[in-house]
Amino acid sequence: MEEFDGEPTVTWIPGLNSQKKQMCFDWGPGEMLVCETSFNKKGKSEMVAGCPFIHIIRKDIDVYSKILRKLFNESHGIFVGLQRIEEELTGKSRKAQLVRVSKNYRSVIRACMEEMHQFAVADKDSASGRQFSSQVSILSAMELIWNLCEILFIEVAPAGPLLLYLLDWVRLHVCEVDTLSADVLGSENPSKHESFWNLPGNTQTLTELELRWQHWHEECERHLQDGTFASDPRLESLCKVLLGDDAALLEQKELLSNWYHFLVARLLYSQPTVKPMDLHLYAQSSLDLFLGGESSPEPLDNILMAAFEFDIHQVIKECSIALSNWWFVAHLTDLLDHCKLLQSHNLYFGSNMREFLLLEYASGLFAHHSLWQLGVDYCDHCPELGRVSLELHIERIPLTTEQKALKVLRVCEQRQMTEQVRSICKILAMKAVRNNRLGSALSWSIRAKDAAFATLVSDRFLRDYCERGCFSDLDLIDNLGPAMMLSDRLTFLGKYREFHRLYGEKRFVDAASLLLSLMTSQIAPRSFWMTLLTDALPLLEQKQVIFSAEQTYELLRCLEDLTSGRPLCAEPDAQQLQEDDIETTKVEMLRLALARNLARSIIKEGSLEGS
Repeated sequence: MEEFDGEPTVTWIPGLNSQKKQMCFDWGPGEMLVCETSFNKKGKSEMVAGCPFIHIIRKDIDVYSKILRKLFNESHGIFVGLQRIEEELTGKSRKAQLVRVSKNYRSVIRACMEEMHQFAVADKDSASGRQFSSQVSILSAMELIWNLCEILFIEVAPAGPLLLYLLDWVRLHVCEVDTLSADVLGSENPSKHESFWNLPGNTQTLTELELRWQHWHEECERHLQDGTFASDPRLESLCKVLLGDDAALLEQKELLSNWYHFLVARLLYSQPTVKPMDLHLYAQSSLDLFLGGESSPEPLDNILMAAFEFDIHQVIKECSIALSNWWFVAHLTDLLDHCKLLQSHNLYFGSNMREFLLLEYASGLFAHHSLWQLGVDYCDHCPELGRVSLELHIERIPLTTEQKALKVLRVCEQRQMTEQVRSICKILAMKAVRNNRLGSALSWSIRAKDAAFATLVSDRFLRDYCERGCFSDLDLIDNLGPAMMLSDRLTFLGKYREFHRLYGEKRFVDAASLLLSLMTSQIAPRSFWMTLLTDALPLLEQKQVIFSAEQTYELLRCLEDLTSGRPLCAEPDAQQLQEDDIETTKVEMLRLALARNLARSIIKEGSLEGS
């Protein structure tokens, strides 16, 4: 696993002048951010005007395709279902279930491929049409590889039935065979049809095939040696084909779309009961004969050859290099892992192949604005590194809307990801403060259990109250409950709102007691003392005595503490002078009201003692 898999793909950055600047880059979630720098090899920085932009390269661009998005969504359900039924899979039912799961994956690929084909036909002359056609080819190759892996690794077809599976495999992926067959059989006289000789087909059962093949072979060989068909080249060529003659089959090369089609045709007429262990020998020789040294094998050829050699890890490795996204290798590897075929293969950096590929695939999903929700489930089913990976990715999801933020938050809360919950709530609280939505900001800070931010928002509430003379978001403040204990300032906000509620209910004695306790217990910020003393004025002016003498002394002490510690301005401006006049008037009114209340309370308390 440590050797290089091949040359890295070169990505050209527009506007880059590599002779003047160094380059730096960093991977983001699913993307690579590249920027030009002023770094100098000699250690000296040159302040030169550089490129006025940065370039972002997406490494998982397939997640942005609307059609492929259906592939990702549908296969996600199959994947999750497979993980859930794992404990129920035993014995023969296990194999049948795994084959069914494999066929479900292939049906999703084919459905996506057909839809992509329709778009390609509709826009065949445009650039998007060519892109769709390219994607159809990729999906077709994916389904071809998956189908072969299903036959060899999941179905584990034995000798005999193996060829029948391979015949179905070729028939499914060489569309011309079915089309020509339908044309020939649908004609008035099939034997006279121009394509009749191009289709020697097989619709027999395995037993019939094994019995008749030996008879065919002997009979054809005898007729060929006797020169029975020497007068008719077509019949003689057909006889050679039935004998499995390589040269005769290669003469019909234009009818065989590729080397693996040639392989299956060759096996059909020469080794119909080929054993799985011998398959790779015929596959390699068929590839060599078909290409004839005229061209080199394509990546798809190498992948199929690795499958015929029963080298699962090489199949996965070649697919990882050749395919444009991680969907295929992630899901195929997971399925093969459930077939108990990959348990012995661990990667040198501590994870197993299944987890590595699933997490790479999930990484691409997290880069998408909605598919990230699928990525969560893939991380959940990676017991070794899935939790850590999820924590890293979840912190990078852009919280563009509150609805999306709530979804992310729900994911974190369900998995007891305390730090991530706190981080998300703090981000949302900061956004709410910037938008002056104090109620929402306070709610998020409480949910984050962030005392410092709750204090900040509480101060904003109090400042807003001083400016407007009333509270916003009363329902939230009235229902703080135990949450008000998160910070002293939040406690003060809740208690101060309770004072207003008591005052509104004309429970003046309770309101006065609460107001005084807020000041004497040091919960109230000193900057808010004047507001609290001003709130005491209506209570001091009530007909009945509300504040006792002792309480009045406490209020006087608070007033003196407040006025004696006030700083002096060196050169006050006009606005400052006006504010000072207002404050002076308030202080004088408070002193007068407190003096009058003290006299009234002393008289009242003295008369009560005398009685």
